Amino acid sequence: MREERRIYAVIDTNVLVSSLFSSGSASNPSQVINALIKGAITPLYNDEIIEEYREVLSRDKFKFKAEHIDALLSVFVEFGINTARSDAGDEVFPDNDDIVFYEVALTVDDAYLVTGNTKHFPVKTFVVTPAEMVEILQEKGFLGQ
Repeated sequence: MREERRIYAVIDTNVLVSSLFSSGSASNPSQVINALIKGAITPLYNDEIIEEYREVLSRDKFKFKAEHIDALLSVFVEFGINTARSDAGDEVFPDNDDIVFYEVALTVDDAYLVTGNTKHFPVKTFVVTPAEMVEILQEKGFLGQ
């Protein structure tokens, strides 16, 4: 895969949870995670994000197996870019825990923030839903139409 075609994205925790709950790979969150696993998306993260992923996915209410969580997170660490945060400036967030996702997305030009909760973030073209990311992946030739 040529580097200029690669898509960089921060994946919000809710997308991971939704993908793990999906039965099959047809859901938009599952397609996003499958694209990440296949290398079409290079994940951006930092230690805070990985810690949140692990904490949320390990909650008893979800009943996700530890080995599945470890395997998924290893894709982020092995194939992603661990980056520092970039200041969000005067942007307002309903939940301060979401700021880290936004600030990590700001560290790479043309990166996306993929979330099922767009209302938690400022309205920006790089903040997209899983369905919008699937469209982007299709437009760039990473997924069939």
